[in-house]
Amino acid sequence: MIALSDYLILGAILFSLSITGIFLNRKNVIILLMCIELMLLAVNINFIAFSHFLGDSAGQVFVFFILTVAAAEAAIGLAILVVLFRNRRTINVEDLDTLKG
Repeated sequence: MIALSDYLILGAILFSLSITGIFLNRKNVIILLMCIELMLLAVNINFIAFSHFLGDSAGQVFVFFILTVAAAEAAIGLAILVVLFRNRRTINVEDLDTLKG
């Protein structure tokens, strides 16, 4: 039987990896999006673990909403990335500082 602390440690490791990835690599937009997705995955693991060990399905319902938001965020983020690449020929975050609406 896997204990609740094992799931929480795994979620903490994934969350810290995503925070580290965001702070260390601020150049590539794709890696930033992947780190945000990893952060949401860590939160989902914690929701599922607490939901299972408390016997309540509310955590699993929250996970479905988070997955929906994550899918929309990934689709919109990649669409913005494609448009930026077509216009600027780069996905470097430092080169995207002068956006005009």
